[in-house]
Amino acid sequence: MQTTTKGLVIRERSIGESDRLVTLLTADYGLVKAFVRRANQIKSRLNSATTLFAYSEFSLYRTKEAFVVDNAVPIDVFFDLRKDIDRLALAQYFAQLAYEMGAEEQPNEELLRLTLNSLHLLCKGGKELKQIKAVFEFRALSLGGYMPSILACDNCGTYETDMMYFDTLEGKIYCENCQKTGAILLPKNVITAVRFICLTEPTKIFSFSLSKENLDLLSDIAEKYMMSHVQRKLSTLEFYKGLQG
Repeated sequence: MQTTTKGLVIRERSIGESDRLVTLLTADYGLVKAFVRRANQIKSRLNSATTLFAYSEFSLYRTKEAFVVDNAVPIDVFFDLRKDIDRLALAQYFAQLAYEMGAEEQPNEELLRLTLNSLHLLCKGGKELKQIKAVFEFRALSLGGYMPSILACDNCGTYETDMMYFDTLEGKIYCENCQKTGAILLPKNVITAVRFICLTEPTKIFSFSLSKENLDLLSDIAEKYMMSHVQRKLSTLEFYKGLQG
Protein backbone atom coordinates (compact mmCIF):
# COMPACT_ATOMS: atom_id res chain seq x y z
CA MET A 1 0.00 0.00 0.00
CA GLN A 2 1.32 3.42 -0.99
CA THR A 3 0.16 6.63 0.71
CA THR A 4 1.15 10.27 1.00
CA THR A 5 0.72 12.35 4.15
CA LYS A 6 2.20 15.34 5.95
CA GLY A 7 3.73 14.58 9.32
CA LEU A 8 5.99 15.83 12.09
CA VAL A 9 8.86 13.65 13.30
CA ILE A 10 8.42 13.37 17.06
CA ARG A 11 10.78 10.42 17.63
CA GLU A 12 13.83 9.08 15.86
CA ARG A 13 16.15 6.16 16.52
CA SER A 14 19.10 4.82 14.60
CA ILE A 15 18.80 1.24 13.36
CA GLY A 16 22.10 -0.39 12.51
CA GLU A 17 24.73 1.80 10.88
CA SER A 18 22.62 3.75 8.40
CA ASP A 19 18.87 3.25 8.86
CA ARG A 20 16.48 5.28 10.99
CA LEU A 21 13.16 4.47 12.69
CA VAL A 22 10.92 7.52 12.99
CA THR A 23 7.58 8.15 14.62
CA LEU A 24 5.44 10.64 12.73
CA LEU A 25 2.52 12.64 14.10
CA THR A 26 0.10 12.98 11.19
CA ALA A 27 -3.35 14.45 10.73
CA ASP A 28 -4.59 11.53 8.63
CA TYR A 29 -3.25 8.51 10.50
CA GLY A 30 -2.28 9.71 13.96
CA LEU A 31 1.02 8.14 15.01
CA VAL A 32 2.93 6.34 12.26
CA LYS A 33 6.16 4.40 12.81
CA ALA A 34 8.25 4.09 9.69
CA PHE A 35 11.72 2.94 8.63
CA VAL A 36 13.95 5.26 6.61
CA ARG A 37 16.57 3.36 4.67
CA ARG A 38 20.10 4.84 4.72
CA ALA A 39 18.81 8.07 6.32
CA ASN A 40 21.90 8.42 8.52
CA GLN A 41 24.26 8.53 5.57
CA ILE A 42 25.66 12.03 5.01
CA LYS A 43 24.56 12.17 1.38
CA SER A 44 21.10 10.73 1.98
CA ARG A 45 18.34 12.77 0.32
CA LEU A 46 16.05 11.80 3.22
CA ASN A 47 18.30 12.95 6.06
CA SER A 48 16.96 16.45 6.80
CA ALA A 49 13.33 15.57 6.07
CA THR A 50 13.28 12.71 8.58
CA THR A 51 15.20 14.18 11.51
CA LEU A 52 13.56 15.16 14.81
CA PHE A 53 11.08 18.07 14.47
CA ALA A 54 11.08 17.91 10.67
CA TYR A 55 7.61 18.60 9.30
CA SER A 56 7.58 16.99 5.87
CA GLU A 57 5.42 15.51 3.16
CA PHE A 58 6.00 11.77 3.26
CA SER A 59 5.47 9.10 0.66
CA LEU A 60 5.04 5.82 2.53
CA TYR A 61 4.55 2.23 1.54
CA ARG A 62 3.54 -0.58 3.85
CA THR A 63 5.21 -3.94 3.99
CA LYS A 64 3.97 -6.87 6.03
CA GLU A 65 6.09 -5.69 8.96
CA ALA A 66 6.02 -1.88 8.90
CA PHE A 67 5.78 1.38 7.01
CA VAL A 68 8.81 2.45 4.98
CA VAL A 69 9.54 6.02 3.88
CA ASP A 70 9.90 6.03 0.11
CA ASN A 71 10.33 9.80 -0.17
CA ALA A 72 10.14 12.87 2.07
CA VAL A 73 10.17 16.56 1.24
CA PRO A 74 10.78 18.97 4.15
CA ILE A 75 8.25 21.74 4.76
CA ASP A 76 9.74 23.14 7.99
CA VAL A 77 12.60 21.79 10.10
CA PHE A 78 12.27 24.33 12.96
CA PHE A 79 15.97 25.08 12.82
CA ASP A 80 15.76 27.94 15.33
CA LEU A 81 14.95 25.49 18.13
CA ARG A 82 18.62 24.52 18.12
CA LYS A 83 19.68 28.05 19.04
CA ASP A 84 18.35 27.89 22.62
CA ILE A 85 18.69 24.88 24.92
CA ASP A 86 15.57 25.75 26.96
CA ARG A 87 13.37 25.97 23.87
CA LEU A 88 14.88 22.82 22.40
CA ALA A 89 14.28 20.94 25.66
CA LEU A 90 10.68 22.16 25.80
CA ALA A 91 10.15 21.08 22.18
CA GLN A 92 11.43 17.61 23.07
CA TYR A 93 8.94 17.50 25.95
CA PHE A 94 6.09 18.48 23.63
CA ALA A 95 7.10 15.71 21.24
CA GLN A 96 7.11 13.13 24.04
CA LEU A 97 3.75 14.29 25.40
CA ALA A 98 2.24 14.28 21.90
CA TYR A 99 3.38 10.67 21.61
CA GLU A 100 1.65 9.85 24.90
CA MET A 101 -1.62 11.52 23.83
CA GLY A 102 -1.65 10.25 20.25
CA ALA A 103 -2.58 6.82 18.93
CA GLU A 104 -1.71 4.77 15.87
CA GLU A 105 -4.27 4.79 13.06
CA GLN A 106 -6.40 7.37 14.86
CA PRO A 107 -6.56 10.65 12.87
CA ASN A 108 -5.66 13.62 15.02
CA GLU A 109 -5.39 16.81 13.00
CA GLU A 110 -5.76 19.06 16.04
CA LEU A 111 -2.94 17.44 18.02
CA LEU A 112 -0.66 17.90 15.02
CA ARG A 113 -1.76 21.53 14.66
CA LEU A 114 -1.23 22.16 18.38
CA THR A 115 2.28 20.72 18.26
CA LEU A 116 3.24 22.65 15.12
CA ASN A 117 1.89 25.93 16.49
CA SER A 118 3.72 25.38 19.77
CA LEU A 119 7.00 24.77 17.94
CA HIS A 120 6.46 27.91 15.84
CA LEU A 121 5.96 29.95 19.02
CA LEU A 122 9.09 28.49 20.57
CA CYS A 123 11.05 29.51 17.48
CA LYS A 124 9.82 33.05 17.08
CA GLY A 125 9.44 34.10 20.74
CA GLY A 126 6.86 36.61 21.91
CA LYS A 127 5.20 34.28 24.42
CA GLU A 128 6.45 33.19 27.81
CA LEU A 129 7.71 29.60 27.81
CA LYS A 130 5.49 28.88 30.83
CA GLN A 131 2.44 29.98 28.87
CA ILE A 132 3.28 27.86 25.81
CA LYS A 133 3.96 24.86 28.06
CA ALA A 134 0.72 25.21 30.07
CA VAL A 135 -1.38 25.62 26.93
CA PHE A 136 0.20 22.57 25.33
CA GLU A 137 -0.31 20.44 28.43
CA PHE A 138 -3.97 21.29 29.02
CA ARG A 139 -4.93 21.17 25.34
CA ALA A 140 -3.01 17.97 24.56
CA LEU A 141 -4.56 16.24 27.57
CA SER A 142 -8.01 17.43 26.49
CA LEU A 143 -7.42 16.00 23.01
CA GLY A 144 -6.20 12.77 24.57
CA GLY A 145 -9.49 12.29 26.44
CA TYR A 146 -8.54 13.98 29.71
CA MET A 147 -10.33 17.31 29.50
CA PRO A 148 -10.91 18.64 33.03
CA SER A 149 -14.45 19.34 34.21
CA ILE A 150 -14.25 23.13 34.42
CA LEU A 151 -17.72 24.47 33.61
CA ALA A 152 -18.88 24.90 37.22
CA CYS A 153 -18.27 23.90 40.82
CA ASP A 154 -18.54 20.12 40.95
CA ASN A 155 -20.32 20.32 44.30
CA CYS A 156 -22.90 23.12 44.04
CA GLY A 157 -22.87 24.15 40.37
CA THR A 158 -21.70 27.75 40.92
CA TYR A 159 -20.04 29.06 37.75
CA GLU A 160 -17.37 31.14 39.46
CA THR A 161 -16.35 32.93 42.62
CA ASP A 162 -13.42 35.28 43.23
CA MET A 163 -11.30 32.33 44.36
CA MET A 164 -11.78 28.74 43.20
CA TYR A 165 -10.22 25.36 43.85
CA PHE A 166 -8.74 23.13 41.14
CA ASP A 167 -8.32 19.43 41.87
CA THR A 168 -5.33 18.32 39.79
CA LEU A 169 -6.06 14.63 40.45
CA GLU A 170 -9.70 14.52 39.38
CA GLY A 171 -9.66 17.54 37.07
CA LYS A 172 -12.59 19.26 38.77
CA ILE A 173 -13.17 22.77 40.07
CA TYR A 174 -14.89 23.95 43.25
CA CYS A 175 -16.09 27.37 44.33
CA GLU A 176 -14.62 29.14 47.35
CA ASN A 177 -17.56 27.92 49.48
CA CYS A 178 -16.96 24.24 48.64
CA GLN A 179 -13.39 23.69 49.70
CA LYS A 180 -11.95 20.37 48.49
CA THR A 181 -9.14 18.67 50.41
CA GLY A 182 -5.98 18.58 48.32
CA ALA A 183 -7.30 21.03 45.70
CA ILE A 184 -5.31 24.17 44.86
CA LEU A 185 -6.81 27.59 45.60
CA LEU A 186 -6.65 29.90 42.57
CA PRO A 187 -7.90 33.34 41.50
CA LYS A 188 -10.80 33.09 39.06
CA ASN A 189 -8.57 34.55 36.31
CA VAL A 190 -6.54 31.34 36.31
CA ILE A 191 -9.68 29.20 36.05
CA THR A 192 -10.85 31.43 33.20
CA ALA A 193 -7.53 30.78 31.43
CA VAL A 194 -7.94 27.00 31.85
CA ARG A 195 -11.44 27.22 30.38
CA PHE A 196 -10.11 29.28 27.49
CA ILE A 197 -7.30 26.81 26.74
CA CYS A 198 -9.54 23.77 26.82
CA LEU A 199 -12.66 25.13 25.15
CA THR A 200 -11.81 27.88 22.68
CA GLU A 201 -11.14 27.29 18.98
CA PRO A 202 -7.65 26.01 18.14
CA THR A 203 -6.43 29.20 16.44
CA LYS A 204 -6.95 31.32 19.58
CA ILE A 205 -5.75 29.17 22.46
CA PHE A 206 -2.53 31.15 23.03
CA SER A 207 -4.31 34.53 22.87
CA PHE A 208 -4.64 35.43 26.52
CA SER A 209 -2.54 37.19 29.14
CA LEU A 210 -2.01 36.72 32.86
CA SER A 211 0.11 38.43 35.47
CA LYS A 212 3.41 36.72 36.25
CA GLU A 213 2.00 35.42 39.54
CA ASN A 214 -1.07 33.95 37.89
CA LEU A 215 0.96 32.52 35.01
CA ASP A 216 3.12 30.73 37.58
CA LEU A 217 -0.04 29.26 39.12
CA LEU A 218 -1.36 28.17 35.72
CA SER A 219 1.97 26.55 34.90
CA ASP A 220 1.98 24.70 38.22
CA ILE A 221 -1.51 23.20 37.90
CA ALA A 222 -1.03 22.32 34.22
CA GLU A 223 2.06 20.27 34.99
CA LYS A 224 0.52 18.62 38.04
CA TYR A 225 -2.63 17.75 36.08
CA MET A 226 -0.51 16.25 33.30
CA MET A 227 1.54 14.18 35.74
CA SER A 228 -1.58 12.83 37.45
CA HIS A 229 -2.83 11.42 34.14
CA VAL A 230 0.33 10.31 32.35
CA GLN A 231 1.37 8.65 35.62
CA ARG A 232 4.99 8.04 34.71
CA LYS A 233 8.07 10.16 34.59
CA LEU A 234 8.76 11.86 31.29
CA SER A 235 12.51 12.12 30.80
CA THR A 236 12.21 15.21 28.63
CA LEU A 237 10.24 17.07 31.31
CA GLU A 238 12.81 16.16 33.93
CA PHE A 239 15.57 17.48 31.67
CA TYR A 240 13.71 20.72 30.97
CA LYS A 241 13.02 21.32 34.67
CA GLY A 242 16.68 20.64 35.45
CA LEU A 243 17.63 23.50 33.13
CA GLN A 244 15.33 25.85 35.03
CA GLY A 245 17.22 25.24 38.26
